[in-house]
Amino acid sequence: MIKKITVKKEAVAKLKSLFCWAYQNELATPPKDLVDGEIVEIYSGGGEFLGVGYINQKSIISVRVLSFEKVEIDREFLKQRLKTSIQRRQSVKSNSNAYRLVHSEADLLSGLIVDFYNGYLAIQINTLGMEQFKEVLIELLIELLNPKGIFDKSDAKVRKKEGLETQNGVIYGEVPEILEIQENGIVFSMSLFEGQKTGFYLDQRRNRQIVSNYITSDMSVLDVFCNAGGFGLYALKKDAKVKFVDASLGAISQVQNNLILNNLVSTEVLQEDAFDFLTKELESVNRYDLIVLDPPPFAKSIKEKKGAMKGMKFLLSSAISLLNPNGLVALYSCSHHIGVKELEIMSMEISINTKKSLQIVEYMYADVDHPNVINVPNSAYLSGILLRILD
Repeated sequence: MIKKITVKKEAVAKLKSLFCWAYQNELATPPKDLVDGEIVEIYSGGGEFLGVGYINQKSIISVRVLSFEKVEIDREFLKQRLKTSIQRRQSVKSNSNAYRLVHSEADLLSGLIVDFYNGYLAIQINTLGMEQFKEVLIELLIELLNPKGIFDKSDAKVRKKEGLETQNGVIYGEVPEILEIQENGIVFSMSLFEGQKTGFYLDQRRNRQIVSNYITSDMSVLDVFCNAGGFGLYALKKDAKVKFVDASLGAISQVQNNLILNNLVSTEVLQEDAFDFLTKELESVNRYDLIVLDPPPFAKSIKEKKGAMKGMKFLLSSAISLLNPNGLVALYSCSHHIGVKELEIMSMEISINTKKSLQIVEYMYADVDHPNVINVPNSAYLSGILLRILD
């Protein structure tokens, strides 16, 4: 028998708008025999059904909705959800053999991420409720996709808040230490064992292509926070001159491997802190036609937003000062708390301070395999803006 819980008035309107979460302080007194991780039906104080999902009273996000209809959350339910998510990714296959198959709340499977890497799967489970279905999910993924191997990349720190240990290892078949994937004709090496996120920044695929559309031969390009070198490799394919910068030795090693894989040569590949590098670069004579700034998330919570904005302003103002006339800068934020609006306001402030007019050339978001669901604002986590100096 599925247990029933009641949420307070402040949660009712959000759930009726198809928002998938109810917070700890939005729960009425739950049943005494309630077990964290189990499936529950969610009701208003007046007895109106609002959804079905799972509960974890230890987590700030205590309830996560899996369906807004009164359905049974069983093997068949999960199978249909997975099949639908997989079918939605058909359009990406023509551009790459690596893409996201399940994007948590954005695919109505809160707490679950599944990525496909050239025949192999990376699975990441971030919640106690979804962890209860792990064995069934693995069986279904094998049945639906017949992968060569599955890697459990459930190593996010958020698992500890859910009362879970982190996991990082092969759970089905075999997975090589290094995989090669292809994206728009460019080959990347990556590792599920050591790579960031589930192994690769798949969400920037479309943005790498967008930025490359503005690159011509002999342009001077600076790729900061380059990670595996995605933006810079696209630029090199256009015969631009590229300098890569990243603080991580692993990232620099990846860039060097990817240059070899694609028979490309870069001017410089530097292991250096981005802020230190830009500070020194401002004192040099070096100038660029395009600068890409793709930093890690500076604001993982609203409390960190002020400090994050300060860091982003330094990055953008430094880039503006390092650009040649009519130069371009691509700036990204992978935090829901710093979106396009914040990037626009910051760009305006810097434009005034530097006395340089800035043209918005492109707005950029995560690629279609990382969907943005209007009912779940947190799904719009990646925002980018491509600016041109008007000289």
